[in-house]
Amino acid sequence: MALVTDLLNWLQGLPEPGLVAATGGLVFAECTIGLGFIAPGESGLLVAATTATSVSRFLTLWAVVTVCAALGDSLGYAIGKRFGPRLRETKLIRKYGLDAWDKATGVLERRGAWAVFFARFLPVIRTLTPAASGTSGLPFRKFLPAAAAGAACWSAIHIGIGAALGEAAKKVEGALNTGGLVIVGVLVGVAVFFLLRYKKKKALAVTAEEGTPAKIGADD
Repeated sequence: MALVTDLLNWLQGLPEPGLVAATGGLVFAECTIGLGFIAPGESGLLVAATTATSVSRFLTLWAVVTVCAALGDSLGYAIGKRFGPRLRETKLIRKYGLDAWDKATGVLERRGAWAVFFARFLPVIRTLTPAASGTSGLPFRKFLPAAAAGAACWSAIHIGIGAALGEAAKKVEGALNTGGLVIVGVLVGVAVFFLLRYKKKKALAVTAEEGTPAKIGADD
């Protein structure tokens, strides 16, 4: 039984508007402070990207995800701007990301808008950076272009990876029987698990190397 092929064909047969909207919603939720620890935005995007079998599907998913990610970041920025340093003391931040919050703030104060762009590619830091930007005083006129550019690059890369994985999975399954496919699936799952753990550790290690200079001025 062609398990992977059947699943991918089922996903690709879903109404495109609903699938794209659901993916955009997951990404938006992940980019908003707090929900990023719950909503599997990146994983959902990779799954949905297996349906990007044509240029039009790719561009539609890319445009929607980019806009949703930028909007989610903007909402996170507004929350940080509204609550300021008090946000660091909330139960959610203290439980899930206190160290990451401090490191994100430190990198922002050192690198400014560039930190916003590159944070898009770092798990955990990606979720906290928008609110930390608002708290640190980074002007929105600098934050939004960096957030939008990061969202566009991040979504294009992940959609490309998801589309390629979908096609590769079909080809691999065609060469294996069901038993062999199960083994491959387990190995891939283990590899993905350790890859995500490695990415998180690397993200925290990168930010740990950065200093924490003076606060950004609101008019910088």
